[in-house]
Amino acid sequence: MVMSLLFIMVLLLLLGFPMIMTMLFSTLYYMMMFMPDVKLFTVVQQMVLGVQSPVLMAIPMFMLAADIMTTGHTSNRLLDFVESFVGHLPGGMATTTSLTCALFGSISGSTQATVVAVGRPVRTKLLERGYPDSEVMALIINSSNLAYLIPPSLGMVVYGVASGASIGKLFIAGLGPAAVILVMFGIYSAVYAKVKKIPRLEKASFSQRWNVTKKSSFAFGFPIIIMGGIYSGIFSPTEAAAVSVLYALIVEVFLYKSIKVSDLYRIALSTGIITTVVFILVAVGGAFSWVISYARVPQLLTTGLLGEAPSVFMILLVVNILFFISCMFVEAVVVILILTPIFVPIAAAAGIDLVHLGIIITLQVAIGSGTPPFGTSIFTCSAIFDKPFLTVIRNEGPYIAILLVACLLISAFPEISLFLVNLMG
Repeated sequence: MVMSLLFIMVLLLLLGFPMIMTMLFSTLYYMMMFMPDVKLFTVVQQMVLGVQSPVLMAIPMFMLAADIMTTGHTSNRLLDFVESFVGHLPGGMATTTSLTCALFGSISGSTQATVVAVGRPVRTKLLERGYPDSEVMALIINSSNLAYLIPPSLGMVVYGVASGASIGKLFIAGLGPAAVILVMFGIYSAVYAKVKKIPRLEKASFSQRWNVTKKSSFAFGFPIIIMGGIYSGIFSPTEAAAVSVLYALIVEVFLYKSIKVSDLYRIALSTGIITTVVFILVAVGGAFSWVISYARVPQLLTTGLLGEAPSVFMILLVVNILFFISCMFVEAVVVILILTPIFVPIAAAAGIDLVHLGIIITLQVAIGSGTPPFGTSIFTCSAIFDKPFLTVIRNEGPYIAILLVACLLISAFPEISLFLVNLMG
C-alpha cells in the first residue's frame, strides 16, 4: 500500500505535475484503492481542518511585513549598522553580510526575501573589496538561511502547526543555533580573507557608529515587538505578526518615507498571491498527512527502516538525511508538511523534545533552499543578479559543509537549542 502511494507520487512528479496536484492525486488514489468505505468528501474536510489553526494567520502577516521592509530601506540601514562595527575585521564585509542576513531574518522570516533585500546592496560592496562573484553569491545564499532560524521564521510556524509544538518556544530555540552558525561563518570568512588577501575596511569612528545606529534604530523594533511581546504575554505569535505589519507601515511610510501609500496595493497583492499558494499547500498537506497516519507510515518506518527500538541517534540521523535530500528537490513548506507527521510520533516515543526536533528540521529545510539542484534561493539569486545557475552554485561547497557540521552539532547537543528555552521556563 505504502509503496504504491510512493510510486504514484514519484510518477506524477516525473510527469511534471506540480507538488500540490501530486499530493492531492496521491491522497485520492490511496483513498479510492485502500479506503473504499471512506467518502471522498472527507478529503475536503481534512483540507479545511488543515488550515483552521489560528496560528496560520501569522504567515500572511509576517510575509506582508517582510514585503514592506524589502521594498523599503531597512536592509540598507541594517547593512550600514553592521558594517560600522565589524567591517574592519579580517573578512569583515563577509561577516557583515552574514550578520545583516541574520538581522533581516528577524524581520522577514524568509530566506528568499533576505536574498533579495540584503543581496542587492551587499553584492556591490563585496565585489569592490575583491571577492569573486561566485563566492559573493554563495555567501549571500547560505547566510540567508539564517532567516529560517531567527524569529519570525515561516518554517517554524509551519512546523509548529504540523507538529503541535509551541511556536513561541521554537522562536527562542532558534537563536542558539543561529549564533553557532554565525561564529562558524565568521571564522571561515576571516580565513578566506587572509588566504585571498582581501583588503580590510577602515575602522569606523565612534561618531560614525553612533550616526548609523540612530538611522537604523527603528529596524530593531521588530525583534523587540515579536520576541518581547510574545514572552511578556502581551500578545500571541499571531497578534505579533499583525503588530509587525503596522510597525512596518509606520517605519517605511511615515518615518523612512521609502515607500508611498500608493505602493501598498502592489505589495499586498504580491503577498496575497504567495500566501494563497502556501495555504493551498498547507490544506492539501493536511489531507495527505491524514492519509499517511491512516496508512500507519510512521509505524512502518519505525519497524522497517529504524528497527523495533530505534535509538535517538538513529532517529535524528535519518531525520537529517531525509530532510536534507528531500529539500534539494522539493520546496521547504511541502517537505515539512509531508515528513513532519511521519517523524513526530517516532521522536515523541523516543523522548526527543519536539522543539529540538523542530530546530533540526528547520535548519535542514533552510540548507535545502540553498542546495542544488532545485534550491529556491539559488534560483532567486540567479534571477535578481542575472547569473547562470552554475556560476551561482560554484563556491557553495564550503558553506553547505559548515551548515551540515552545525546541524550535526545541534543534533548531538540539544542544549544549543534548548538552553534559552529552559532558561526562560
